Amino acid sequence: MKHIVILCDGEFPRKAYPLYLLDSADAVVCCDGSVLKYLRYGKRRYGEERLPEAVVGDMDTLPKSWQERLADRIVHESEQDYNDQTKAMRYVLSHHPDATEIHILGATGRREDHTIGNLGLLMEYTRLFDLEGIHVESVSDWSTAFAVTDSCELHVGKGRRVSLFSADNSLTIRSEGLQWPTDAVVFDAWWPATLNRAVDDVIKLTFSHPSRALILLD
Repeated sequence: MKHIVILCDGEFPRKAYPLYLLDSADAVVCCDGSVLKYLRYGKRRYGEERLPEAVVGDMDTLPKSWQERLADRIVHESEQDYNDQTKAMRYVLSHHPDATEIHILGATGRREDHTIGNLGLLMEYTRLFDLEGIHVESVSDWSTAFAVTDSCELHVGKGRRVSLFSADNSLTIRSEGLQWPTDAVVFDAWWPATLNRAVDDVIKLTFSHPSRALILLD
């Protein structure tokens, strides 16, 4: 297994699990200005700056002096069709074709627009990229988010909070193992399938057709 972390420039994690993911990664790829947080974190935790493998983005939040200092690691992507998180995903998939896990940290917090956009992109990545054999999820101090594209069973643990989102209003998701079944939910807004809870260790989701949905766990 090969585990890569993408560090975005949102809220830097403080809790044990996301920090464990950061510390145990086979490679860390920073989005633009997040590299400064990563360097400060390394200094506090290890007494020295730990450099990421690459710093990817349009460099709009990384001071010129740091761009010069990190020149050998800068991957300058000036196009604006996609955000820095997506540019970092492209880098990881092209430079680490043997990756089996990609954890995105710092994708949420600080700005609600970035939070919504970054989480929604997890669904888009299933369309943009070949992710067969690769588990991609966004992890913060508060939640874990990932996309699914068809019927599945999820081992979440009894009592865990579960929210479902989809941009496909023709999709029906029948559920087993949730306190409030989602069978009649119409995905024409963000809220209808949120704030649910697992009543079994395993929940089963049955899609009416292959599509894209976002799962958020506490």
